[in-house]
Amino acid sequence: MSAHHRSLPPHPDLQRYYPPGEKRQFVRQIFDAAASDYERVEKLMSLGTGSWYRRRALRRHGLPFGNRALDVAVGTGLVARELVRLAQGKVFLVGLDPSVGMLLQARERGPLSGVAACGENMPFPDCTFDCLTMGYALRHLPDLLLAFREFHRVLRPGGKLLILEITPPRRGLGKAMLKAYIRSLTATAAFLVTRHRSTAELWRYFWDTMEACVPPERVLAALEEAGFLQVSRFLELGIFSEYTAVKPL
Repeated sequence: MSAHHRSLPPHPDLQRYYPPGEKRQFVRQIFDAAASDYERVEKLMSLGTGSWYRRRALRRHGLPFGNRALDVAVGTGLVARELVRLAQGKVFLVGLDPSVGMLLQARERGPLSGVAACGENMPFPDCTFDCLTMGYALRHLPDLLLAFREFHRVLRPGGKLLILEITPPRRGLGKAMLKAYIRSLTATAAFLVTRHRSTAELWRYFWDTMEACVPPERVLAALEEAGFLQVSRFLELGIFSEYTAVKPL
């Protein structure tokens, strides 16, 4: 296999949840099932600080940048709303997500140009957007290299990329505490609050993808391989990774 076609899954198939090769379908279905509860549980898990942190991260890296923004894996619009707020409405923003259920929730919460599609195969011309964001969805991509090349394609020269992700400590008490918080406490609270098993399963799945995800060095190397420059990672509070990159002029 040539280097150009080399693939980089963010983690091995998690056969507890889906058979090999069926990740894309599983992810779309579980997000569709949990869409109506997602923001309620996210606020619970983040203790209400999620919007503050997203806004802070966007500001830190100079986003929104330019007039046209794309939020990949927009979900219910958590990152997209902060982008629009920071731009005071002076940005044309498109939200892309494979889950129609999540897109419908996003549209209910604010005006959004939503597109149902996958991040690794986007229906946009080359060099369409000035900036591209993705919040906590890197683990849900089937192939990081394929997606990053697609991100590179749709950004204009000089365009900026920001990917937010949770990176657990690799070992020790910090990892054990975060696992207990997300996989046990949040998943249990999600079920008690919503009474939907799919919502509790989603948060258990989140942790399992975090634990199995490739290390940050591999993510940075994949961004460089996709053609990005100024590739870097900022770490907040020891667990929040902010990957940034720029498409060369």
